[in-house]
Amino acid sequence: MLKTKPLTDQVALVTGGGTGIGRAFTEALARAGARVVIASRRQEVLNETAAKVNENVGDERVFAYAFDIRQRDHIDLLVGHVIERFGAVDVLVNNSGLAVPETVDQITEDGWDKVMDTNLRGVMQLARSCLPYMTRNNFGDIVNVSSQAGKHGYADVPSYCASKFGLLGYAEALRDHVRKTGANIRVFNFCPGLVDVENTAPDAEPKPGFIHVKSMAKTLMYALSLDRNVVLEDINIYAR
Repeated sequence: MLKTKPLTDQVALVTGGGTGIGRAFTEALARAGARVVIASRRQEVLNETAAKVNENVGDERVFAYAFDIRQRDHIDLLVGHVIERFGAVDVLVNNSGLAVPETVDQITEDGWDKVMDTNLRGVMQLARSCLPYMTRNNFGDIVNVSSQAGKHGYADVPSYCASKFGLLGYAEALRDHVRKTGANIRVFNFCPGLVDVENTAPDAEPKPGFIHVKSMAKTLMYALSLDRNVVLEDINIYAR
């Protein structure tokens, strides 16, 4: 039998957890009883989100940590902080991401590097830092937020598309690694279409053609609730 662990005993690390999809993930995990470390560059946004979610759930479940995913030393310090404080990283949600709108014939090296370092290299480095602890504890879930732009090319954001295609390729290699080593670690990829990160109130109506962030959060909690021997490889979610 594969080791199981109730969410009330789990520690989650959510990058980009202060706003949008990441905040919705954070609140859903906290409401389920997990302790959640949210990490991004803006300390004030993180602090505000942590305070608000903790107020909503009536307990101190969310903890803020400022870092830059493009800085390797920041990644190691973040993971080290979580392990030192909580002893585990049970759920890693790779949600940080950005796009630089540049057409294919106008791509700049700076724009390309910024997107790749955030959306792909940073994910790899975070997974690499967390993997030994998940392996040691014989338990873990890695959730990567890719995009429909990881499956379809769009002329105005070629670097974003390349990074999200690359993320799915990296995740497939990661999944093959944990399968071959027998680790009790699952790898999920979310590939949403347009997500409304502005109208995020629970009762807000998303913009036409967009999905509400709560639908992303519900999907996350469903994926995590599955038996340990079940993996949803690529989860496509978009508005009708």
